[in-house]
Amino acid sequence: MNGLRMLMILYGLGWLNAIACENCQAAEKPNIVYIICDDLGYGDVHCLAPETCRISTPNADRLASQGMIFTDAHSGSSVCSPTRYGLMTGRYSWRTRLQKGVVTGFAPSLIDEARPTVASFLKQQGYHTAIIGKWHLDFEYLDPRTGKPYRQKDYKQPPVGAKIPDGPVHRGFDYYHGFHHARNMEAVIENETVIEHDEVINMLPRLTRKSVEYLDSRAGNSQPFFLYVPLGSPHTPIVPSPEWQGKSGLGEYGDFVMQTDHALVEISAALERNGQTENTLVIFTSDNGCSKAAGIEKLAAQGHIVSAHLRGSKADLWDGGHRVPFLVRWPGHVKAGTQSDQLICHIDLFATLAEITGKELPAGSAEDSVSILPALSGQPITSTRHGVIHHSVSGHFAYRQGNWKLLLAKASGGWTSPTEKEAPEDALPGQLYDMTADVGEQHNLYQEKPEIVSQLLKLLKEDIQRGRSTTGPKSANDVNRIELWKSGAPKSGKAQ
Repeated sequence: MNGLRMLMILYGLGWLNAIACENCQAAEKPNIVYIICDDLGYGDVHCLAPETCRISTPNADRLASQGMIFTDAHSGSSVCSPTRYGLMTGRYSWRTRLQKGVVTGFAPSLIDEARPTVASFLKQQGYHTAIIGKWHLDFEYLDPRTGKPYRQKDYKQPPVGAKIPDGPVHRGFDYYHGFHHARNMEAVIENETVIEHDEVINMLPRLTRKSVEYLDSRAGNSQPFFLYVPLGSPHTPIVPSPEWQGKSGLGEYGDFVMQTDHALVEISAALERNGQTENTLVIFTSDNGCSKAAGIEKLAAQGHIVSAHLRGSKADLWDGGHRVPFLVRWPGHVKAGTQSDQLICHIDLFATLAEITGKELPAGSAEDSVSILPALSGQPITSTRHGVIHHSVSGHFAYRQGNWKLLLAKASGGWTSPTEKEAPEDALPGQLYDMTADVGEQHNLYQEKPEIVSQLLKLLKEDIQRGRSTTGPKSANDVNRIELWKSGAPKSGKAQ
């Protein structure tokens, strides 16, 4: 019996040690908070453009001082839905049915049920996953009595009680509280049900409050968490709360940006209060450039330049459309007050988190994603990707490699004048810029550097045809044909 008792004691100690080791490993995995604003321009964050930003953003500035600023970070597109698809999947959205524009809800999810997402991947690594905010990747609303889908043409807002069969909680998230997109913002969703209709002015305070409540609920819990906070601001409707109205002196947009910045301080305060700051990776960014709806010209007349030194704004192929604020804080891993000028994209989140957690990317996933983890410690990114592909609201392509950027568009490719329709008949079919010497994209070198044009175009075609832009098994796009030149291919004799 003594020998048996000793074996049982040793077995018990081994079991306890195993649990302890698992808890140690869980503790080593950082919590992740990814805050992505909606239509916040590069020039809307004061520390990124102190000479041309007239909006006070003390909380974003503080986050930057505590971590790293990326000065050449890009969204996967210059508009909402495609950026969010790339962020969640590590794959460009033009590989799907979404070749241009955005989705509008009341339709099956843009993310295939079998495709791994950042959330489903982290969930498999033991994370609790939550999204509080805007989804904008399509899902259906079902009548709870019949199970039949509601049709968008019949409903301005999905009815309270509507069920969602293919939303965030079916794509890897344990918890969802938010809305689909701006035009359906009144419909508040929790998990897979529309729970109420509320005034749109209450959404930003709601998302801030719910984010804090979620962080408070994780206090004292050793399980790591991933909190994705896709805010709906400062996108339209531009509705700052009464206590924020008039704060900026620049009108409603400036006030709304300040209120958006305040959401960051509430989240940071919750992390600090719950002892979560030291083991939490926080990223603060935007889904694309500032929208025309902000009143860009009026703001400029008041001294505020929404895109700072960049040309264009939301929807455009020029960098003002997709170069975004990207601030990272991770105590003990990211040195405070640092800066990186390395080229990165939102699609890189998936591969980065895989490297952080020490796990392989799932098969058939993240075909365009590259880990930026080395950059967080000041090291060069080791990339198997030749370049980053940009995409505009109208589906125009651009390819960026190093300092060179090739645009397959005659003009902005978006909403900024000159648009493609406004371009002169004799306009060159494309544009080429040296982004080191000409970050404002003013001097088109398309005709002067035909060899560079040909090289970048070749790489772009290969990345499209292979179904991936990183090394690995050839993948397949969801559509058979992807139109490369939206404004017409070059005529014979011109650079191609």
